[in-house]
Amino acid sequence: MPKIAIAEHAGVGADGRPRPTEDHVVVLDNAALLLDGATSPSPDLPPGGWYAGLLADRLSAALRADPEAELTGLLAGSIAEVAEAEGLRPGRAPSSTVAVLRWTAERIDALVLADSPIVAFGQTGYEVVADDRLIRLRRAGKLMTGAAVRALRNTPGGFWVAEADPAAATHAVCRSWPTDALSTVLLASDGVAVGVDEYGLFDWPEALALARRHGPAAVLDAVRAAEDEDPHGEKWPRPKRHDDQALIVADFAEAAVHDA
Repeated sequence: MPKIAIAEHAGVGADGRPRPTEDHVVVLDNAALLLDGATSPSPDLPPGGWYAGLLADRLSAALRADPEAELTGLLAGSIAEVAEAEGLRPGRAPSSTVAVLRWTAERIDALVLADSPIVAFGQTGYEVVADDRLIRLRRAGKLMTGAAVRALRNTPGGFWVAEADPAAATHAVCRSWPTDALSTVLLASDGVAVGVDEYGLFDWPEALALARRHGPAAVLDAVRAAEDEDPHGEKWPRPKRHDDQALIVADFAEAAVHDA
């Protein structure tokens, strides 16, 4: 098992007031999960954090029960089970991003659905496992209203996210590597990834170096400091001053040294 370090900060709601984080982090014997509940586009829907917590619990149970099953199948089954248990209907349900990192003695697997990327570092460099459909739509100005989000969610030409339709799992971005090919892997919610993708505060190797020097919370703090200098979103337009933040650092190299 890799050495795991985690940092989390709650953001604020659309009204600017503090509220509990809607990010959910789970670490199992064979996997790490990061789910980011989306702010509901309609006030009559349950919160995304509620849904993300239910899905994280169900997906964790599925990974424990069948630790080497195909990740997309486990996610699809978990989405279906939560939807049935809670009476959720596609298009009228809260949603969540999903990032899953799973390891065995021979292989490391990654799954990303929506904008919570996984970044894998090895001897030959690094690879970003990212689902860029949401960010491309945002940059194109196509997600400016709740109605626009609903119209483009889980539809061809739009974006895919865990909601009430298990078919969304088949659109996840997946990668696999030999276990000995990777040294460290990051899982980040978009409240952290924005520091790389939007603000340009650092690249992913610099973010990893910062996390190694000062701990993963230092990466989150750097993003928050930049946002505090742009409180009204003039430099970086955004719906909230601060989003929820979660960062997982899975260090396989250090675990290997300790096991030797």
